[in-house]
Amino acid sequence: MMMKRFWRMPLGAGIFTLLLSCGELLKPDTSGLLVPKTTDQDATIPSIAVNNTQLHAEAFGNPNDPMLIILHGGPGGDYRSLLNCKDLAAQGYLVVFYDQRGSGLSQRHSHLEYSIEVMLNDLDAVINYYRTSPSQKIYLFGISWGAMLATAYINENPHTISGAMLAEPGGFTYEDMKSYVARTREWKIDETTNDAFYTDSFLTGSYDEQEILDYKFALTAAYSFAPGNTEGIEGPTPFWRYGFTAQNALFTIAQREGFNFTTHLKEYDTEVLFLYSQNNKAYGAAYAARVSSAYAHVDLQQVTGTGHKMVYFAWPQMRSRMLTYLQSHN
Repeated sequence: MMMKRFWRMPLGAGIFTLLLSCGELLKPDTSGLLVPKTTDQDATIPSIAVNNTQLHAEAFGNPNDPMLIILHGGPGGDYRSLLNCKDLAAQGYLVVFYDQRGSGLSQRHSHLEYSIEVMLNDLDAVINYYRTSPSQKIYLFGISWGAMLATAYINENPHTISGAMLAEPGGFTYEDMKSYVARTREWKIDETTNDAFYTDSFLTGSYDEQEILDYKFALTAAYSFAPGNTEGIEGPTPFWRYGFTAQNALFTIAQREGFNFTTHLKEYDTEVLFLYSQNNKAYGAAYAARVSSAYAHVDLQQVTGTGHKMVYFAWPQMRSRMLTYLQSHN
């Protein structure tokens, strides 16, 4: 499903029309109608059971090749817009995707079941699930929050990852992340947002709470590429389902406890590829240099002609840079 410009239309009314066109009026609390079902609700969705959850996950390539884990943004996003990365399977890599806990098509949980430690344990469990030998090399690629998660993992395991590629992480400390998020909120949401929320409210009253929250979250996410967005996002990107509870829980923890993912990063001896986009006005070269300096060895590169969603909108550039890095560190 491609994100639409929801602020241009009364979304709830659109769904109601769709229900009527199906030949019979479906109950508005029909599971999977408001948002897609998750892995625990639909056995046909590819998934793995790890760390007391069920994650939507797929792997492409030879299981014995060096492993490349793809970490999506958010928290609460999914990997659908990152599927270009599976091209690297043909270059001799096992490319692994997974929707993080409570995100995309993965199982939903109570807000009490989220923490940075749990997210790191999930990543560790994904690596161990797909790993075929102790000598198999492991590489991480993360964008936005995914790059933060990759760094948090390396910070706790500085001697186990063979290489890392990071695209515009929000920050490796709470203060840095807070400053970046503040710079991405310079655009204004106009009055039609409220219209969209109002017109769909009559349909969502009897839905499961997490389905309602994820649906509303998708509406607000449409504004990330509204005209004037500071992150230089060119337009909509495909997604399956957003995870509101996952994002809200992790942001709440960050606000309450703070975080610092840099305490052991200098112990990581491998060069890191750090990418930032030309069109993201909230990021820029100075901030990229500041954040990336937490690593001992960094190759800092600008991806030209694109914004924060560089994997989707500038894949040829990204593919070339990622492949060059992987081949030089293999």
